[in-house]
Amino acid sequence: MTGGIACGKSLLSHYLNELGVETLDADDVVHTLIPDPAERRRLAAEVFADPAARRALEARLHPLVKARIDAWLAGASADATGRVPPSQLSPLHSRLRIAVIPLLFEVHWERFFDIICTVVSSRENQLARMMTTRGYSRAEAEARLAAQLPVGEKAKKSHYVIANDGTAADLRREVEAFVAWLKEKEKEHG
Repeated sequence: MTGGIACGKSLLSHYLNELGVETLDADDVVHTLIPDPAERRRLAAEVFADPAARRALEARLHPLVKARIDAWLAGASADATGRVPPSQLSPLHSRLRIAVIPLLFEVHWERFFDIICTVVSSRENQLARMMTTRGYSRAEAEARLAAQLPVGEKAKKSHYVIANDGTAADLRREVEAFVAWLKEKEKEHG
């Protein structure tokens, strides 16, 4: 699953978990790699002001994040370097598992996944949510949007799109429909 910043991926993940779908958020993996919130804020301020610094940080972090996601999808636990001991590798579980990867298309990982869902919201809703819930200035919110592929472009490349411009109850209904769709796809492919 992917989507733009402030489109509702976290709430969507919460609803997926309530419906029995396991999720792993790439942002949470980054938080384990950089556990100090003050350091994350400092790095964010630096990389959103300097695209070269952002690319350098991403070059260091993305391989570690990808390794942990791969291990989780395979049902194993990765160590701090992202490596999985061969004894922990297991066949994929039949239960639904969804990796939440905000920059999925930006890092070109879409080829590694069978189904891609994008959660979208209007640009104005994204900006309003970032300013209201995260305390960003409009300039900070705009900088974060500029660092990502627009949600409309992500939606065009996806198998399933969830619109999140309504209420939390509306999103919950969208998630229920998505899970039902996924279960049908799972039955089709055995």
